[in-house]
Amino acid sequence: MGARAGDEGGGGTSSRSGAAPRASGACPGPAGAPSAPAARSVTLDDVRAARELLSGVVRVTALKGSRHLSGLVGAPVLLKCENLQRTGSFKVRGAYTRIAGLGEEERAAGVVAASAGNHAQGVALAASLLGVRSTVFMPHGAPLPKVAATREYGARVRFAGHVVDEALRAAREHAARTGAVLVHPFDHPGVIAGQGTVGLEILQQCPEVRTIVVGVGGGGLVAGIAVAVKALRPDVRIVGVQAAGAAAYPPSLAAGHPVTLAAPVTMADGILVARPGELPFRLVAELVDEVRTVGEDDLAAALLLCLERAKLVVEPAGASAVAALLAAPRAFEGPVVAVLSGGNVDPLLLQRVLRHGMAAAGRYLSLRLRLTDRPGALAALLEVLSRADANVLDIGHVRTDPRLGLTEAEVELHLETTGPRHCGEVRAALRRAGYVVMP
Repeated sequence: MGARAGDEGGGGTSSRSGAAPRASGACPGPAGAPSAPAARSVTLDDVRAARELLSGVVRVTALKGSRHLSGLVGAPVLLKCENLQRTGSFKVRGAYTRIAGLGEEERAAGVVAASAGNHAQGVALAASLLGVRSTVFMPHGAPLPKVAATREYGARVRFAGHVVDEALRAAREHAARTGAVLVHPFDHPGVIAGQGTVGLEILQQCPEVRTIVVGVGGGGLVAGIAVAVKALRPDVRIVGVQAAGAAAYPPSLAAGHPVTLAAPVTMADGILVARPGELPFRLVAELVDEVRTVGEDDLAAALLLCLERAKLVVEPAGASAVAALLAAPRAFEGPVVAVLSGGNVDPLLLQRVLRHGMAAAGRYLSLRLRLTDRPGALAALLEVLSRADANVLDIGHVRTDPRLGLTEAEVELHLETTGPRHCGEVRAALRRAGYVVMP
C-alpha cells in the first residue's frame, strides 16, 4: 500500500467535501521575501523546499514501534520521535525555515519570538546558526529548564504575561518598537512549511501509514503535516489532538473562524494556546479529518507509558497523540503514526505527572481504617500489607481525634501497587485479616 519510501507517497491533491477552498497564491520557498500570512497558503513545494533547506540542520528522527500500543489499537503503532530532535522538539524546523528566508536588512534587525519553551529554543538555536540576534518573550512561570536552554542557545529572554498569547502580544510590541522580525510560533507560511517536513519523513519511513495523530496547540505542526501528506496521500487520515482544558479548535471549527478561549488551562504547556492561528486554522479546516480532545489523566497516563514502555522522555504536550490512542484505541485505523512532538519537561512537573499518572493507572492505593489502639497493632497491620506485596509510601497514625473511641486509632495509608488487580488483592487481604476499610 502506498508509494515506495523514496517516492514520499502517491500523487494527487486532496479536498474534503464541505471544506473551505484553499487560499490562492503559492507561497515562495524559504528564501522568498516575507509577506502577510493571511494572504498566502502553503504548498507541497514549500514543504519540499524546506526539507532541502533543513538537510544537515535538523535530524531525521526515528520511527519507533510500540508493541503495547499496537496491542491496544489492534494494528501497528509507531512513534515519530520528535522529542529526540535538536532542542528537544520539532520547533527548530519551522524556526530555521522562517529565519533563513529573511533578507539582509531583516536579519540585521534581529528576530523576536514568544514561547513557553519549545519554540523559544528552536528560534534561539536557528538564529544562532544563521548569525541573527534573537529575543524571546516567555510567560511568567515557564519551566526553568526551558528558560535556561533558550539562553544557552543564544537568545535574550524576557518575561511577559502568564500564557503564550500574552507573551506574543509583548513580542509584537517589541517588533513594532525595534524593527525586529517576529517569528510567530505557528502562524506563518515558512514556519508551517518547516513543520511539514515531519510529514514527508513519516511517508518515507512508513509508506503504508493509514492514520497520523498529532498534538495541536496553535496548529502549525498538524497543518504542515496535513499539507505534505494530503498532497501525496489523500487517503491518510490526519487526526489532531488537544488538551480538553485548552481546546480552541473544536469551537473554532464549529464557528468557521478562530475563537479565543477565555481561560485555557492544562499542564501541557506546549499546546496551551487560547486561539488558533489564522493560516493554520484555514489549513486544518480544509485538510485535517478530525480534532479530538484528551483529559489531564489521559496525558499523565500517556507520559507514563512513553517512559515505562518506550523508554522515551516526553513532555505532556508531546504525549498528547499517545493520550488519544489510550483514550479510544479502537478509533484509529492502522498502521498509526503518533507524533511525539517534544521532550522538554520540567523535572518537577515530570515528578508530579508521574505520580498522577500512576494514580490514574491504579498504581497507588489510598486507604483509611481503624484498629485497636494497643501495642503492636500497627506492626500487625504492616505485616499484612507486607505479605500482600504492597509498598507503603506514607502512613498517618491518629490516636487523639475526638471522633475515635477510647481504644481506637485511625490509620491513613498510601500504598504503591502493581495495578488495579493488585489493589483488589490488597483490600481482600485486609478484609481477611479482620480490618474494616473506611469509605
